[in-house]
Amino acid sequence: MPSIHFRSLAIACAVAVGGFAVVGCTTTRPDNQASATSSRASIDAQVDAALSKLYSNVKGSREMVAASSGVLVFPAVVGASMGVGAEYGRGALRMNGRTQAYYSTTAGSVGFQAGAQSKAVIYVFNTPAALDKFRNSKGWTAGADATVAAATIGANGSIDTNTIRQPVVGFVLTNVGLEAGVSLSGAKITEIRL
Repeated sequence: MPSIHFRSLAIACAVAVGGFAVVGCTTTRPDNQASATSSRASIDAQVDAALSKLYSNVKGSREMVAASSGVLVFPAVVGASMGVGAEYGRGALRMNGRTQAYYSTTAGSVGFQAGAQSKAVIYVFNTPAALDKFRNSKGWTAGADATVAAATIGANGSIDTNTIRQPVVGFVLTNVGLEAGVSLSGAKITEIRL
């Protein structure tokens, strides 16, 4: 008899919590529009800062971005790991210096690192075809939907000419500068509405 009573109590609690969750999902607060505008402005400011950091750390990157079809910037991709990890970040796609849309990125990892870290991840679409394929996808995965070449720096400290010829080039910036030899494969990128 006590197990039946406990099961009934558990079901009642689950229904009550579910009811509150549904009410919370359907209630629209009047400040949602202001929140979205604030989120967009925050992401845009962080994108500006990440691009400035790229330009100051990687010689030739400003010219590469200016000549590209588009650039997708995730200013703060935060990862946390304790054996199995996950990364998440929000960013913006820019074309001709103007934000076109907002995106999120997620990725999983398996490794022995512990703790949390943040990095900026920047994808430069050097060809219109690569950018069109990205924009027309309903969820784009680096490495599966397109090969992303990790940016390499030549002996003169500038972007290697082979890098510039690739359809999609990825840059990863940490607090210490450009992280070389990083694979961006497996990062799932999806458009978000703000």
